[in-house]
Amino acid sequence: MNRRDLLVLGSFAALPLAARAAQTLHLPVIATLSPGFPTWDAVIAGLKDGLRELGYVEGSTVEIKARWGLGKPETLPALAEELVRLNVNVIVALARPAINAARLATTVLPIVAIDLVSDPVAAGFVASFAEPKGNVTGLFLDQPELIGKWLGFIKEVAPNAKRIAVLWDTNTGEDQVRAISEVAKAISVDLQVLKFRNATEMQIVLVTSLRDRPDGLVQLGSPLINELSSRVASSAAAYRIPAISMYRSFCENGGLMSYGPNLSIWSHRLAGYVATILKGAKPENVPVEKPTNFEFVVNLKVAKSLGIDVPPEILAAANNVIE
Repeated sequence: MNRRDLLVLGSFAALPLAARAAQTLHLPVIATLSPGFPTWDAVIAGLKDGLRELGYVEGSTVEIKARWGLGKPETLPALAEELVRLNVNVIVALARPAINAARLATTVLPIVAIDLVSDPVAAGFVASFAEPKGNVTGLFLDQPELIGKWLGFIKEVAPNAKRIAVLWDTNTGEDQVRAISEVAKAISVDLQVLKFRNATEMQIVLVTSLRDRPDGLVQLGSPLINELSSRVASSAAAYRIPAISMYRSFCENGGLMSYGPNLSIWSHRLAGYVATILKGAKPENVPVEKPTNFEFVVNLKVAKSLGIDVPPEILAAANNVIE
């Protein structure tokens, strides 16, 4: 062994054990693509928890490369292309904008998706729930199914509500708006649609549009709405507007009501999909799952601040009451 070989060997031996293992084993790489922010994305945190429970420890048995849109979904295509160039093993795409960006960037790399807004078949992400047949699988909810519930709960706590504002992230597509328009028409409610494309626009539309004091506020499904739930809650409280969201985080951050799937459970389920792909399964053969259990949360403290007497039947229906 010559002097150069000894120097290389000595340098390798001096590395920490984890670093030496990483160089030797070539850890599988999981990429995450989100339109949101690193500090706010509870889904990514749940995914990492689920992976650890399955033995995939970041930096030890797996490498994770995260890319964030930082509230600007228009940046996602370039981020997805970067991940493809890195030749990762699987891309975990959060919400419709990230899924679209990942699909544009690759038809080969496996994509594990979570989207609680879109019908994956109608959106063209998969051929069917049972047999995806492409490079996408994961967890999907055709969210318009929940819209009737949201409007119904608003009408229960505000029986005289005639004009209801709808917070809509246009990156999620038009299915939700069409669905809520049909339901609103059937129950004689006028809608005020508040459109936004990114976090900055959402803040502006909340400030400018809620001044008109609509009788209620429904938040359509969107990862940005979830991550910015405290801003929505504070805006609704400032104008004394009863509001409902899909996401429990809204109630936990000072909102009145939420009704939707438990994101903690579903982000953990993502880990199972990722593990299945890393073990060699192809997305085309891994069936898509759909949430079947939903939780209804009511914040009584907020109700009192709004001067709302929550009907007993609403409290009885709630899975959790925040007092």
